[in-house]
Amino acid sequence: MKKLFEIKNLNMHYPLLDGVMGNIKGYVYALNDVSIDIYENEILALVGESGSGKSTLGNSILKLLNPTSGEVLFDGKNILQKTKKELKSFRKQSQLIFQNPYMSLNPRMKIYHLLKEPFVIHGIKDKDEINLRIKNILEITGLSEDVLDRYPHEFSGGQRQRIAIARAIILNPSFIVADEPVSALDVSIQAQIVNLLIDLKKHLNLTMLFISHDLSVVKYISDRIAVMYLGEIVEIASKEEFFSNHKHPYSEALLSAVPVISEDKKNKKILLSGDIPSPQNPPKGCKFHTRCPYAFKKCKCEKPSLKEISPSHNVRCFLFES
Repeated sequence: MKKLFEIKNLNMHYPLLDGVMGNIKGYVYALNDVSIDIYENEILALVGESGSGKSTLGNSILKLLNPTSGEVLFDGKNILQKTKKELKSFRKQSQLIFQNPYMSLNPRMKIYHLLKEPFVIHGIKDKDEINLRIKNILEITGLSEDVLDRYPHEFSGGQRQRIAIARAIILNPSFIVADEPVSALDVSIQAQIVNLLIDLKKHLNLTMLFISHDLSVVKYISDRIAVMYLGEIVEIASKEEFFSNHKHPYSEALLSAVPVISEDKKNKKILLSGDIPSPQNPPKGCKFHTRCPYAFKKCKCEKPSLKEISPSHNVRCFLFES
């Protein structure tokens, strides 16, 4: 499979400023040496607790944030070094679907102007072409043409998310970051939006980074899964490998929390001690050792690397280092 993105040693450290003088008194370590590849026409799910760095990674690879260091290669070219003109071209190829569709849509603009705006920004002026593409995108996303003369507040959450998705794909991008796109919706509507995203991936050859904390949704939509903890990738595996043969203790804890209806298949709950540590003062050694039921002396003083344990499976844990 061809790599669409190659993310290499990506770091995002936010400085903490002290008082009026603005002296740096420390850093928030949001991303720490993150390296991961995203392949063409796949849905890579990124999972982990709130505060683990998932959205920061998604925003960084779109250069909505400026990482502290590292590389983000898109089709072999580092987007962090692109000029303003080159970056504008990149924006046509990569888009973001936000978690809250109401907050991401301008309440003062009718839907027609919201969908037309990307064409204006990128200098596309042919009115007939714009109207044709708007009509086609409404059909693809399951919206009728009568939405065009209405405002965002006139729609339900599911309809607003369809409008947000329509706006994200209207310029025919090749890559989408979907940042918790269904977490603000009712469960019945979540299924419709997830199915829409799967259909779009198939018919438009989209590649997608799907950020979520809901492993039930992730199991349905993803091709591969990456698990983040405190700014680091701790496990990457194919969907099948992850759900049948996960290795990292953190992944084990996440999966144990997934509700199971069947009495015969109830999960044994693994309750992690304490909360996720502060990214301002992360633990030394393995960042998970403060909550890990299997931690031993080495975990407290040495940092494990992300090791390949099979062709489709990498894990960051001393338990699986040979």
